[in-house]
Formats: sequence, C-alpha cells, structure tokens
Amino acid sequence: MRYNGNMMNNTMTYDFLDGAGQVPAHQHSNGGGWVADSTRVAASAFVGPDARVYGNAWVFDNAKVYDNAKVFNKAVISDNAKVYGTAQVYGTAQVYGYAKVYSNAVVFGNASVYGYAKVFGYALVFGNAKVYDNAKVFNKAVVSDNAKVSDNARVYGHTEVFDNAKVYGNAKVFNKAAISDNAKVYGNAEVFDNAKVYGNAKVFSNASVYSYAKVFGNAWIFDNAWVFDNVSVFDTASVSSNAVADGPPLGNTNSIGE
Repeated sequence: MRYNGNMMNNTMTYDFLDGAGQVPAHQHSNGGGWVADSTRVAASAFVGPDARVYGNAWVFDNAKVYDNAKVFNKAVISDNAKVYGTAQVYGTAQVYGYAKVYSNAVVFGNASVYGYAKVFGYALVFGNAKVYDNAKVFNKAVVSDNAKVSDNARVYGHTEVFDNAKVYGNAKVFNKAAISDNAKVYGNAEVFDNAKVYGNAKVFSNASVYSYAKVFGNAWIFDNAWVFDNVSVFDTASVSSNAVADGPPLGNTNSIGE
C-alpha cells in the first residue's frame, strides 16, 4: 500500500516514492491529491487526484497542480500558476503569475518561471535562470545558470541558453543553437542550426545566424544581416544592413554592410 490510515490517532501516511517512505500526509480538500503534512498548501489551491506535493513545498493562492505533476523540496507555486502533465518543480524553484509548466518539463534549482511564460515539452530550466513575460521554452531546450528568456522570445529544439545570456524581444533560438557567456539575442533575430553566440556578442534587429556559424567577442550582427556556413565573426566586427557573411572569418574592426 502507498498510504496507511490509523483511526486510533486520526493520522494518515503516504509514500511519495522519494526514498523517505511513509510520511504524515493527507488528501487535499480541493482536488483530492496527496499532500505531505510538511507542506503548506492553501485551501484555495487545487491539487488534482493524481498530483503530488511533498517535502517542504508551498502551493498558494489559486495555483493548480494536477495530472501527474509533482512539486517538492522547497518549491513554491503561487498566484494563478499551473503545473500539470508529468511536469516536476523542485529545489527552491518558483512558478507564479499566470505561468505554466507542463508536459514533461522540469524546473528546479533556484529557477523562476513567471508572468505568462510557458515551459513545456522536455524543457529544463534550472540554476538561477528566469523565464518570464510571454516567453516560451519547449521541446528539449535547456535554460540554466543566470540566463534570462523574456518578452515574446522562443527557445526550443535541443537549444541551450546559459551563463548570463539573454534572449528577449521576439527572438527565436532553436535547432541545437547555443547562447552563452554575456551574449544577447533580441529584436526579431534568429539563431539556429548549431550556431553559437557567446562572449559579449549581440544578435538583434532582423538578423539571422545559423548553420554552425559563430559570433563572439564583442561582435554585432544586426539589421537584416545573415551569417551562416561555419563563418566566425568576432572581436569588434559587425555585419549589418542586408549583408551576407558566408566566407572568411571577420575579426578586429572589420565590418560589412555599413
């Protein structure tokens, strides 16, 4: 049995299968899901019959945890946030506002998902990462460390955003791209197909970086520029206007398109 009742002392226990064995628990009054007595779950919150909240987790306000979702350790779900599917939120992670974490997504560490952000698919958000506003992180994307994904940005498809990188505006980062260090991708820019942007580089406006291209150092790619086919743009080089960079590396203060 996964739960046991003791009518003599009016206690009930449940095994959350986390290695702690049977612990004092009860079924939440709003939804019927099992909740450890060590948690703080508001009466206004909803915990569905197959969801589990345990450890020292908090679920407040009108937050909902349902389907087969799990919230544990010291995670906090509040406001009108929803955690569902087979999603997991743990560590000291927070999900709040109208944010949604669902499908097979996992949010942990000290990460935060808030606003109207969505994290789903097999996405991972951890470390001190933040996903907020109307941003979406999905498929098998990973956002970690101190990275931030915000506004209407989309990060998906085996992509990694880490270190202190920022992706925002209407930017899209996908198909095994990597954004790291202090790099920024914003505006309507796109980085995809194994491209890498790192250092203090910036990709913005309507620029596209793809097909194994690398942008690093203090380089800027902007306007309607395209950088692709293994090209490296670095140092303080820039590619702008409607320029296409698909030839030799661009470094130092070299610029095309201006």
